[in-house]
Amino acid sequence: MDRASLRIEITGEVFLLRSEVTTVGRGPGVDVPLADPSVSRLHAEIVRRGPYLYVWDQGLSRNGTRVNGRPVGRRILHHGDVIRFGAAGVRLHDTRPLIELTISPAAPHLPERDLTAELRMPDPPDLTRREWDVLRALSRPAGAPGTFVIPLSTRQLAQDLVVTEGAVKQHLLRLYRKFDIPPGPNRRGRLANEVLRLGIVRADPVESVQPS
Repeated sequence: MDRASLRIEITGEVFLLRSEVTTVGRGPGVDVPLADPSVSRLHAEIVRRGPYLYVWDQGLSRNGTRVNGRPVGRRILHHGDVIRFGAAGVRLHDTRPLIELTISPAAPHLPERDLTAELRMPDPPDLTRREWDVLRALSRPAGAPGTFVIPLSTRQLAQDLVVTEGAVKQHLLRLYRKFDIPPGPNRRGRLANEVLRLGIVRADPVESVQPS
């Protein structure tokens, strides 16, 4: 069971993170309440995507969000990171899931034993806010679970994000390098399916059209 949690610096109080989105702020109804006056009513969110957690300050906060002293808009989090919402600090505790392998020995006289391999997902690269936007738009036209994504064209991405095609191409080139997508056919599709496989972006399935 994933027991990711936030520990408040001053009080030591611990809040378990929700399965998808955990809200942080000073207002009523947030999941992690912080009483410090420098904290906005809805300050930021902690978002889970597959095996990854990231903090997202959506520009709603007055005093910003920092991870290990660096101001961020959105950033992947790791175990032990110190996140500061305004002046209020918390520390992330994130026990990543393990993959257990049960192996039966070949020799019949040996007792069976369970072997657990500790395999961790590779850390994704740091992404700018615009690169996140491109990845979400690129992975949006998903089909049923397990099918390959047919991504939007460069022109469609530019129209969706209200930028030029040249800007989209530059963002894609940086994303190809960050995710080690080699040149070749359907490079955008390979990028889209890679980020979906890693759980970095969650795509909404396209509704099927029923024949009339």
